[in-house]
Amino acid sequence: MRICVIDGQGGGIGSVVIKQLKDAFGELIEIIALGTNAIATTQMLKARANRGASGENAIVRTVIDSDIIIGPIGIVLAHAMMGEVTPRIAEAVASCRARKFFLPLTQEDVEIVGLASIPLPRLVETMINDRLRKLIERGKSHV
Repeated sequence: MRICVIDGQGGGIGSVVIKQLKDAFGELIEIIALGTNAIATTQMLKARANRGASGENAIVRTVIDSDIIIGPIGIVLAHAMMGEVTPRIAEAVASCRARKFFLPLTQEDVEIVGLASIPLPRLVETMINDRLRKLIERGKSHV
């Protein structure tokens, strides 16, 4: 199963996600770190992603073949992350066939009504235990 973790700026969100994914699933999954910039990609690779790439074209081309995409909600908002999310990135992520898991974290003027404020590590833990574990176990049985 191929999981793309997309992040920008310093890659801090993506690094937390990748560390917890690796702790939960080890080498059962392939994690591709996709950074809107090289710094974000480097940080996610340090968190033990299997591979990584940076920039608009790398993200647009790689999400096409992914099974799951994880990232902050800003990855589908054109011009988010201080302009690092281009309209082409936002469109590619939103329209690809992959199952998407968005973390409700944003620096933009966007508020998701009805969500409680939960720390990032707990959000990722909930995503893994309540959603991803079922998908990955089901995917493993089809291999």
